[in-house]
Amino acid sequence: MSGHSKWANIKHKKALVDAKRGKVFTRLIKEVTVAARMGGGDPSMNPRLRLAIDKAYAANMPKENVERAIRRGTGELEGVTYEEIRYEGYGIGGAALMIDCMTDNRTRTVAEVRHALAKNGGNLGTDGSVAFLFSHCGQFVVAPGTGEDRVMEAALEAGADDEVANEDGSIEVVCAPADFERVRDGLARAGLEPEFAEVTMKPTSEVVLAGEEGARMQKLLDALESLDDVQAVYTTAVIEGQEP
Repeated sequence: MSGHSKWANIKHKKALVDAKRGKVFTRLIKEVTVAARMGGGDPSMNPRLRLAIDKAYAANMPKENVERAIRRGTGELEGVTYEEIRYEGYGIGGAALMIDCMTDNRTRTVAEVRHALAKNGGNLGTDGSVAFLFSHCGQFVVAPGTGEDRVMEAALEAGADDEVANEDGSIEVVCAPADFERVRDGLARAGLEPEFAEVTMKPTSEVVLAGEEGARMQKLLDALESLDDVQAVYTTAVIEGQEP
């Protein structure tokens, strides 16, 4: 996959995250809590919790907030119990959507997701309707201007599965979810700091949207991401001409 405007989309997403710092904290606290509940409160024995903690500290979350979320997850402190739900659907131009949520009220969440989709030209699909269009993997995107050979050598040595140079000059590295930390650390040892580094649902195909269609798709994505119960939105849409 060449990634027509990969870098513009990454920069745009990062700008939105920076603008919604308070909401990001809420999502990260939920992730830490659920990870601790599912796999225990010891990050050395719980890879999902370790990654959640790393993301929380990368977002400058205070240590006491992280530790409190862990204790809620392990039952040491009282708190809301969240469950994970994934919804699948379609957006503008047939672009696929996967919407990951954490909620204490499934009825409320599905109603809000369905409303956001319907109001903005999308629709909710059935379980499995678009899952085959995504691959669960670790994904890194390195800024344009970085030497491809340098990235490839560091990534493959660290255990990455693939490395791709995009049309916009950015370089993408993909690995198995279990190898994410090892590849991240290998890139860091080589002095490489990816702009994007996540265990994610990477689309295996793209639907390129521009002009009015692109603007409508961005409005739909914004509506979904503004919902309190939504943790992450994945899409096969690539919005051309998008500025950070």
